[in-house]
Amino acid sequence: MMSNWPVTFVWPQLLWLLLALPLLVLLYVWLLRRRKQTALRYASLSIVREAMGKGAGWRRHVPPVLLLLAIATMLIASARPMATIVLPSNQQTIILAMDVSGSMRAEDVQPNRLVASQNAAKAFLAELPRHVKVGIVAFAGSAQVVQPVTLSREDLVAAIDKFQLQRATAIGSAIVVSLSELFPDQRINLGDMTYSRNTDPFAPKGRALDQPKPDGKTFTPVAPGSYSSAAIILLTDGQRTTGVDTAEAAKMAAERGVRVYTVGVGTVDGEIIGFEGWSMRVRLDEESLKDVARTTQAEYFYAGTAENLKKVYETLSSRLTVEKKETEISGLLALAASILALLSAGLSVLWFNRIL
Repeated sequence: MMSNWPVTFVWPQLLWLLLALPLLVLLYVWLLRRRKQTALRYASLSIVREAMGKGAGWRRHVPPVLLLLAIATMLIASARPMATIVLPSNQQTIILAMDVSGSMRAEDVQPNRLVASQNAAKAFLAELPRHVKVGIVAFAGSAQVVQPVTLSREDLVAAIDKFQLQRATAIGSAIVVSLSELFPDQRINLGDMTYSRNTDPFAPKGRALDQPKPDGKTFTPVAPGSYSSAAIILLTDGQRTTGVDTAEAAKMAAERGVRVYTVGVGTVDGEIIGFEGWSMRVRLDEESLKDVARTTQAEYFYAGTAENLKKVYETLSSRLTVEKKETEISGLLALAASILALLSAGLSVLWFNRIL
C-alpha cells in the first residue's frame, strides 16, 4: 500500500491503467479527422455543413470528455483508494471521572473549581447524542462509581449535583475504576493495584499479567487508542497524592485501547486553601495529565477559567461524536463515474439525437 499520501491505494499497481487515457484521446482526435476527411468528399459545401452538424461547436466535445472522465474515475476506483474522512463516531460509552478532592473548593475558577466543573459537565451531557451512554466516577482519596453507565441524563445530573468534597487525590485509581466500569465482565482488584506489586487489576492477587485467567483466557494488549466504543474524560485540578500510580493506570488503559482525555482545571501556580482545619497550596500537575493523554493516544485540555472549561467540554463533545477514519472510497468514485457516464450519454442524445 502506498504511504505518505493524502490518499493511499490498496492496489496501486492498477493505476498504470491510467496510461491508456492518452491513447483514448488520440483515438478521439483520429476519429474527428477521419470524419472531416469523409465529409470533404461531398460536392456541395452546404451538404458538408449539414453532415458536420449545425451549431455543434464546442458542444460536440462535451460528451466524449465526460465519458473520458468517467473512465478515469473508474480506473482510480479499481485501485481501491483509501482516504481519511470525517464520519459519525461509533462511540457508545463515555466515563466522566471527576475530581472531588478538597482542592476543588479553590476559587481561582469562579465560583469555585467544583461548581465550575459540575456546570460544564452538565452542559456537556446536554450536548451529547441521546444514544451515548455515560457513567460517572468521582475520586478523591479513593475512587468510586457514583452513577453506573446509563442513558438517563436526569440520573447523571443528579449524581453530579451530589458531589461532596473529600481529602487526597487518587488520579490513577480513578482511571482503574473507570476501566472496570467499561469492562464489567473482567475481574478487577483495585486493592492489588494499590497495595501490591501486581500490575493487572483484572487479575487475582499474585498472578502475573500474562498468565491465564481462571476462565482460561489470557489478556492480550491492543494498540493504544484502538478501542473506539468508549472513552474516559478525566477532570482534575491537582497532583496525585495516593492510590494507583497515574502512569501505571494510563498504561493499563492504553493496553486496552481506551483513550483517556484529560482536563486540567485551575492554575499551575496553584492557590492556598483551607480545608477541615488544614491549609495547603494546590497546584495543577499538567505534565502528568499530558503524559496520560499521550500514552492513551488522546488529548490534554487546559481550563483556567469556567468559560474555558465549558469550551473544553464543547470541544470534547464534537470530538467524541465524530471521528476521522481511513476509509475506502472506491464506492464513491464508482458512483461518480456512473453519473459522469449517464450525463455524457444524456447530453449526446439531447444535443445530437445519438449516444456519442
